[in-house]
This record gives sequence, C-alpha cells and structure tokens, in this order.
Amino acid sequence: MDQSNAKPRAPLAAIFLTVFIDMLGIGIVIPVLPVLFFGSDTTLLGPEVGERARSIWYGLLLASYPFMQFFGAPALGALSDRHGRKPLLMLSLAGTLAGYLLFALAIKQQSLWMLFVSRMLPGFTGGNISIIFSSIADVSDASSRTRNFGLVGMAFGLGFIFGPTLGGLMADASLVSWFEPATPFYFTALLTLVNILLVQRRFNETLTQRRTSQVSLLTGVRNVGKSFADPKLRGIFTVVMLLSLGFTFFTQFFSVLLINKFGFTERNIGMLFGWIGLWLVFTQGVTVRILSRYVHAAVILRYSILALACALGALLLPDKSWMFFALNPFVATFQGITAPNLTSTVSSQAGPERQGEILGINQSMQSLGQAIPPVIGGYLAGINNYLPIITAAGLTFLGWVVYLWAFRTAKPNG
Repeated sequence: MDQSNAKPRAPLAAIFLTVFIDMLGIGIVIPVLPVLFFGSDTTLLGPEVGERARSIWYGLLLASYPFMQFFGAPALGALSDRHGRKPLLMLSLAGTLAGYLLFALAIKQQSLWMLFVSRMLPGFTGGNISIIFSSIADVSDASSRTRNFGLVGMAFGLGFIFGPTLGGLMADASLVSWFEPATPFYFTALLTLVNILLVQRRFNETLTQRRTSQVSLLTGVRNVGKSFADPKLRGIFTVVMLLSLGFTFFTQFFSVLLINKFGFTERNIGMLFGWIGLWLVFTQGVTVRILSRYVHAAVILRYSILALACALGALLLPDKSWMFFALNPFVATFQGITAPNLTSTVSSQAGPERQGEILGINQSMQSLGQAIPPVIGGYLAGINNYLPIITAAGLTFLGWVVYLWAFRTAKPNG
C-alpha cells in the first residue's frame, strides 16, 4: 500500500475530550450568566440600572461569542489546511483556557468589560469544532465516517448534560461553602489545560497533504453571500438560518424567563438543562438511528420542524415550574431529530468535491444565526420576558414553511 495514501491513526480519545470540554464550557455558562445580570443579589451592574438595560447588556454579551466566531472559525479552518490540525487545535484550546480564566476573574472583580473580553477571545479562537470535523474527515473512510461523527455527537450530548448541571451545582454556596459563580470556570479551565496536554501527547497530526486555502476574516461574510447567490442552496440555507435564529432565542433567553417569572436559581436552571441534555443524548443515540433506517431525512424534516415549533410555543403555557420538566423533553427530542437530519440534507445538496465548502457555509450561517438573537432578544426581554420564546417559536414555524416551499417538488425518498 502506498504510504502517502494511508490514513493516519485517528486520535479519537483527544477528539472526544476536546468536543466534550467545549460543550461543557458552553453548558456551564447557561445557569451562571443570567443570574449575574438578573439575580436578586447581583452586584455586576448598579441598582440604578433597570431591567431593560440589563437585558440589553446581557444580550450584547451573549452575542459577542458567536459574532467573533463568525470571523475567526473560517480563518482558523483555512490555517489548519496550511499548517496542520494539531497546532491550530492547540492555539484554539489556549484561547479557550484564557477565556475561562478571564471569565472567572471578571466574576470575582464584577467587571463588565472583562466579561466581554472573556467571551470574545475564545469566540475568535473557538474554531476547534471545525478543526475537529476536519480531523475526522482526514482519518475516516466510508465505513467509519458515520461511526466517528457519531462519537462527536455523543460528546456534544454528554457535555450538554454535565455542563449546565455542574455550572448550577458548583455555583451554589449552600452545597459547599467555597463554591461561588466563578468556581465552575476555574474547574473548566483546569479541564482545558488537561485537554491541551492530551492533544500535545496523544493527538497525531491527521493532515497528510497540506493545502493552500485562502485565509481571510471575511470568509464568513462571503459564505453568507454564497448561500443566497446559488438558487439551489438558497432555500435550505434560509431554513438553516431561521432554525438557528429560533433555537438561539430559546437557549439564550429561556433562563431569563425562569429567573424573573419562576424564581429559578443557578442550581434549578442547571438541573433543568441537564434534564434536557439527557433527552438530547437519547434522541441522537437511539431515536435518530432508528428513524434513519426507515425514513429519509428530507421527509423527517417536514414533521420534526413543525413539531419543534409547537414544542417551543408550549413553553408559554406553564404557570408552575415543574411543568417545564414535563415540556422540555419534547423540545429536546424534536431539536435532536431536526439538527442531524438538517445537516444531512444540507450535505446532500452538493457532491463530494464541495462538501468542505457546503459545510463551511453551513457553519457560517449557524454562527450568524447565533449572533443576532442575543442583541434583539435583549430588547425583547426588556419589554416582556415571554417575547423571546414567542419569537423562537415563530421563527421555527417560518423555517418549516420555507422548508416546505423549498422542497415542494422533492420526492419522499430522494
């Protein structure tokens, strides 16, 4: 066998841990950050700052991470084509580590500007997921690709279970006297340091043939332009954008509703989102696998997107906190079904030679969809805490309508 064509050994342990810690860090923020802005005893902003202004600052802070990722991730991906996956993954993890430490310091010093820096830095260097996907593509063949990407999906789900749960518990001083809101971030910084050492020692470079990809901070902007310029792609990427917008309104402002209307604490929020994560893991590990054997992805989306819109709308109904534990599994289930089938449908719009380009555009559209809602949602939540959830359900429903229109001539099995 020609050694130049041999695929390198897959560093699956390092890949799994990198994705898990990435989602762990994203999940840890969920119960802690809204309490910093809206908790009854918060001192981050002075008492003279009203709820509407707090909502706007909160939204801008949430938007800062995906906004920087929109510009940074495509550039890091192109650099990894030139210089290899390992050095760029190390750089990305170093930015993540610095971000967690700065976040903890910002909480200790109650510094708003430092909070922004702590989110923007790892946002710009947060291209590790795109680099991970590239590494899996480097080491996978037709028989192992699905299995290897399934490993990443499992790491995502587990991180979403443990992240919010740990964030809520480790910020609760009533459990352990020295726990505080900064504690989860010191913990995640330590895990990220372990991950850096693991990548250094165990991650074998997967890129065997270097490519001179164009490196530009405007790649994300060009990707959005491409998505709307190509008539074949315009419909599906409009759906991607609408669903990303809708689900981000839910994930970023659902906690605000729980705090302001139902008196949730960090621990309550962490437990609820951990419960949601359990259903996500079950859905992607069991339900999606079963459905994929019998129903084409394009057909599944006709029903799962509408069901997700209805599940989000149902979150407006509870008047008691326990009801959310009954309703949110439906949100998790239909989102867990929709997300992988939507990615599969996006991928099927192009041949093998354009997969990197198409998935890169998909990532840019998702990043943009995650950056816009926090800014708008901050204003909406300042008017009424239910408006972001109404917007989430409405945008998801609109995504379903656009999907039906875009695929109105598609065959059920094709």
